[in-house]
Amino acid sequence: MTVEQAGAVAHAPHSAGADEGDAKYPPGSQIEVRDEEWLVRNVTHTAHDGDKIEAVGVSEFVRDQEAVFFTNLDDVQLMDPSRTKLTSDDSPNFRRSRLFLEAILRKTPLPQSERGLALADSFLLDSLPYQHRPAQLALSGKNLRPRMLIADVVGLGKTLEIGLTLAELIRRGRGERILVVTPQHVLEQFQHELWTRFAIPLIRLDSVGIERIQREIPAGRNPFTYFKRVIVSIDTLKNTDQYKHHLERITWDAVVIDESHNLINRGSLRNQLARLLAPQTDALILASATPHNGDARSFAELISLLDPAAIRDPERYEAKDIEHLFIRRTKISPEVREQMKGQWADRGPSTSVHCAATPAEEQIFEELAQVWLPQDRPSVSESRLFPYTLLKSFLSSHKALASTVDARIRTLKAKEDGSAEPELAALQRLADLTLVMSETDSAKFRALVEQLREIGVGPRSDTRVVVFSERVQTLEWLRTAVPAALGFKGKALQEAARVMHGGLSDEQQMQCVEDFGLADNPVRLLFTGDVASEGVNLHRQCHQLIHYDVPWSLIRIEQRNGRIDRYGQAHQPQFRALILTSEVEDAKDDRTVAERLLEREDEAHRSLGTAEAVSGLYRAEAEEKSLIQDLLRGRTVDESLDATAAEAEDDGGDFLADFFGAVGDEPGEVDGDAPPAPADVPRLFTGTREFLDEAIREVFPDAQRQLELDIDSETGLLSFRPPSDLTHRMKALPPDYRREQRLHERLLVTLNRTLANNSLVRARESSASSWPEISLLTDLHPVVEWLTDKVLVRLGRQEAPVITADVEAPTYLIQGIFSNKLGRPTVVKWMAVRGGEVTDDMVGTLRRAGVGPTMANPLHDHDLDLLAAGIPGALEAAERFLRRHSSDWDKALTGPIEDYKLRLGNWEQPTLADNRTKSDLADLADSLLTTGRPMLRVLAVLDHTS
Repeated sequence: MTVEQAGAVAHAPHSAGADEGDAKYPPGSQIEVRDEEWLVRNVTHTAHDGDKIEAVGVSEFVRDQEAVFFTNLDDVQLMDPSRTKLTSDDSPNFRRSRLFLEAILRKTPLPQSERGLALADSFLLDSLPYQHRPAQLALSGKNLRPRMLIADVVGLGKTLEIGLTLAELIRRGRGERILVVTPQHVLEQFQHELWTRFAIPLIRLDSVGIERIQREIPAGRNPFTYFKRVIVSIDTLKNTDQYKHHLERITWDAVVIDESHNLINRGSLRNQLARLLAPQTDALILASATPHNGDARSFAELISLLDPAAIRDPERYEAKDIEHLFIRRTKISPEVREQMKGQWADRGPSTSVHCAATPAEEQIFEELAQVWLPQDRPSVSESRLFPYTLLKSFLSSHKALASTVDARIRTLKAKEDGSAEPELAALQRLADLTLVMSETDSAKFRALVEQLREIGVGPRSDTRVVVFSERVQTLEWLRTAVPAALGFKGKALQEAARVMHGGLSDEQQMQCVEDFGLADNPVRLLFTGDVASEGVNLHRQCHQLIHYDVPWSLIRIEQRNGRIDRYGQAHQPQFRALILTSEVEDAKDDRTVAERLLEREDEAHRSLGTAEAVSGLYRAEAEEKSLIQDLLRGRTVDESLDATAAEAEDDGGDFLADFFGAVGDEPGEVDGDAPPAPADVPRLFTGTREFLDEAIREVFPDAQRQLELDIDSETGLLSFRPPSDLTHRMKALPPDYRREQRLHERLLVTLNRTLANNSLVRARESSASSWPEISLLTDLHPVVEWLTDKVLVRLGRQEAPVITADVEAPTYLIQGIFSNKLGRPTVVKWMAVRGGEVTDDMVGTLRRAGVGPTMANPLHDHDLDLLAAGIPGALEAAERFLRRHSSDWDKALTGPIEDYKLRLGNWEQPTLADNRTKSDLADLADSLLTTGRPMLRVLAVLDHTS
């Protein structure tokens, strides 16, 4: 809740037929209880304790604290705007008054009916309209709440789209409490992007962090209320038994769940977490480049988290059923392709590097072909699938094969029934063959070193390469052997490479990603498993990727390639895959599967923008399993892919593919409508720079001494020592950032986007920290919010300034707000009242009256008592104006709500639980409509010169 809603107060007689409690304490009105100011959110009646008032604190000591008051137990006073105290302004150019009015304009949430974007072009990112459209969809009003699934394919910038959406919600007073849930390896990356790009701070909480908070706060206190905006690993939070009682007792303004395809499986811990969080939040943003697994019912379940009534039949539905909830584009989508010109280098080819098997490897190929995968007789293994596990291990490395063989031997020996003796003997032969192998016996290893040298990786080069493998044993071996083979020595030998896989902790994984993205860090090689194939940015300092082994899944290949082929890539991404070949008859080498999958993925990416729908299976695990089963049947890769796609089409299950590329894929449109114009945001100052300059002069007359302020007029850099109240606010910033940049000692901020971006680039080139030294002062930045609040408290409670201006008669500037039952503004009007009538809007009146930075302050003595006597009449005129036009203003709001209720009425309800859901959604729809009386506040009075 914001200071502006705090300042708005109710003024109106009881309306006929109105609920008594609502009439006296309408949602959104300001009350005084226990010598503090509160904003009313909801009022209900009780049998014995009077009205139950749910409120949120707005004065300094209780700000944002939720509370419940009972009128028979507490002295609840409704603040009366007619008692506003007028005060003279003796500041130069009426600076104090102008700042006060601008601060109120900035702090007032945009109304629910405002669909345009207010902040899209004010952040540290390129202005790409396609990235604005998820925020436009969230605010379009076609869904009751800002809820959607962002399903853009890998690399288009889903994190930036989420940041823009959250920023717009914050500007509307709907983003105070934010929870972001991501896989553990992208926690810091996500946190970093939201702060450096948007100045939205998220506190990163892992299980250790939550335990630390619980030790610091009073016993029984909910740790998730300690910070307003947090980011948590889904692996930490999915333990609902541990955190359920806390999560059930807290509501969020917005919840973001990244990689949300992991939520689909009903009954899983991740699914339980999502079902726990979905009802506890107003806005819900799901993000995934692979949002469904090919099963219509599973995808419908994911959509039901956003809107339980969106889909009538979970077995069959159409694009129009979810168009208000879903947006998906690919790199070849028209708007993306046009807007990305020059911003994202075109993808290079996927090059197959053939590696002829060494004699030692040919022996293993022969053993596999004759014993494990013979075409004319059964395999030695009692398992039909295990021989392919052996094959895939070997195609990765002899180290991986040895590990797989060893694990299988232990499993078979545990049976102790003698039935596995033939297989054990065969396994031992494989073990003996791998035992004698070294680096020189690995064709892929030799080819990898050769390719790395060709690319330019070495002790005297800055070139970086990411190398993927499915097997941990392969990764660990390469991490040890490759740097030495490339000539790294001494300290550089230890620092040249990093290895990342699922066996590492979240801190270790995040550190790997950060080190690889810092230009001054000595790491040159990142050996990683497919833990890095989802969501991780590896393109900052790298455009070269090598598949040491190739996953048997088009989706996984695409996800890997997307780590360097993504928005912000300055160089053409280059892909190589090491293809082990054999001369052994009937050997299933990498040409059998891997090479053809690489070709099919590349073809699909260039023609369709994604390889996700080629097989019709939509899950990497399902693709691999189906492919192996088809290989057992004697099918080729192409036959397998074509057959599974055809089967899905015949079953009607692939109807999802028909609209996945169509929903939200038309340039310049949101749900088929022209995109809304930018939000109408009234301003008295030309921009944030002018506001901050004057605010500093007003609040800190001797800023050079009080703040040790230094301003570089050429670059726009502001450097100052933060006072204690600002330092306290900065506890909401990421702790690593505060500590590394020593923010308690000095802050470096700027409104110059070029300067801020250069600082971010330098941070990525530093080995010390990826956090930039200089931050951009967006309107959401804590420094801007702090100065805005400092300006507001320059006037006392319920005070309004009097300004000498070029007006014919005293003119009262009044803010009017209609709200819904949730206390959110539905209509916000800024009125100028003169002679008992609303004559114009406030901002236009101020400009015509000459109120601005060049006006003089004659220090005229106003008759404050006479001006105060005109306040009640001005308030009555403002209320008449609001009530006369309220139905017209409400049309933008009531139309979408009535449309939703109509859809809800057509939704089939087969169970009692569904009936309850329908009733709850209907109640929610009604709660969004304007209700109660308007809140009015006298902001200032313009008095003519005598």
